[in-house]
Amino acid sequence: MSFYVYILLCTDGSFYTGYTKDLNARTKQHESGKGAKYTKSHRPQKIAYVEILDSRSEAMKREKEIKKLSHQQKFDLTCSQNKK
Repeated sequence: MSFYVYILLCTDGSFYTGYTKDLNARTKQHESGKGAKYTKSHRPQKIAYVEILDSRSEAMKREKEIKKLSHQQKFDLTCSQNKK
């Protein structure tokens, strides 16, 4: 089963990073204000970045790595995926 690590661009320009096994359902949760405490007050605008990983442990590890990045590094990561 695949897991997704994703970055949401929020309406205030901030980023939210998470992981899930069902990206569509998780995105709908965030949009409805029930996905995470952060996205309840920082409304998601769009999915800015996605990685597909083979296991939950890989996804959790990658999420942790991304969360440690600076805002600029996350921005660069999202831009690099959009250029592909």
